[in-house]
Amino acid sequence: ADRVCLPLPGSLAAVPWLGDQVAQMQVAMFEHDRTPFFGDPRHVLERVLARFDPLGLRPVMAVEPEFYLVDRERTPQGHAQPPRQPLTGRREHKTQINSMADLDEYSDVLAAIARAAQIQQLPTGTVLAEYGPGQFEVNLHHVDDALLACDHAIRLKRLVKGVALQHGMEATFMPKPYRDHAGSGAHLHVSLVDAKGHNVFAAENPAGSAMLGHAIGGLAATINDSMAVCAPTANSYRRFQPEAYVPLNPSWSVNNRGVAFRVPHGPPASRRVEHRVAGAEANPYLLAAMVLAGMHVGITRKLDPGPVLAGNAYRDSPPTSPLTWAEALPAFEQSAFAREYLGERFTQLYARTRRGEMQDFNSYVSSLEYSWYLTTS
Repeated sequence: ADRVCLPLPGSLAAVPWLGDQVAQMQVAMFEHDRTPFFGDPRHVLERVLARFDPLGLRPVMAVEPEFYLVDRERTPQGHAQPPRQPLTGRREHKTQINSMADLDEYSDVLAAIARAAQIQQLPTGTVLAEYGPGQFEVNLHHVDDALLACDHAIRLKRLVKGVALQHGMEATFMPKPYRDHAGSGAHLHVSLVDAKGHNVFAAENPAGSAMLGHAIGGLAATINDSMAVCAPTANSYRRFQPEAYVPLNPSWSVNNRGVAFRVPHGPPASRRVEHRVAGAEANPYLLAAMVLAGMHVGITRKLDPGPVLAGNAYRDSPPTSPLTWAEALPAFEQSAFAREYLGERFTQLYARTRRGEMQDFNSYVSSLEYSWYLTTS
């Protein structure tokens, strides 16, 4: 049914990639009596955040989305391909990290992204060249408002796509656009502050405080329930490969990018958890809701995170997470945890839409199937 969408205060902003006369405004959906619509992911996150009020805690959060710049022209097979580099005209196919050459090649579009973010008052920080050809990450600064952090992520994705088109390319947050190159994730950095603004995860110990350990324990205990939100599409599960800086189990460690829950190195006051499971296509509000819900479970039940992983996350710990859509979706559908924190109606709605898409996706006959099976069967 039709419902009412109301503007989010402070979200009106110019859209420089569409010209001087265009602005955008973010909205949230409500029933006609102005009660929040249960199916709006932003309202789902609001309900989870309310559970932290009795604890006297407030989440501090930042989202780090990765993306690829791709050519607007597809290959003859209809696949994505790296754009011709603006300076050399070549298509880059190599894998490298923090490449100065890539930053130079794409400096115009990256500078335009930075300018547009400044105009829209998005708190962007550094831009990193990631592993894949034309793959980048724009870091957003943390804020003590989880809803606003997710608003920033939504606006940044729209901005990146718009600016890329303005420069003759496309930007995609598809988690695995290339078979042989790195996937794109959405890493969530989260800490909790008390009423005095003190980070309750802070500790001299590089692994953080006992409360940080409990929060990670909750994330580990609920990872199976959460995977369908972290990886909501068929393409999502192509990211989960060994030695690809994508976690295959609920391990945790200090400054180890192979684990699911990383405690980044830094001064004691900066202690936080980096949730590294989700693909870049994940809805940031739902991702934040599931992550914070898991942390809430761990803190209120004082769950043990298990031992710190000290070695190779792929060699020293076996895959245990649901790494296919067919495994992850039933785990979400049957999750009492999801129903408790996201709401019964929303859990049913989300599961039905994901299952419908999975069934539709599985009904298509791919070109690979014709290549492999048409004349051999």
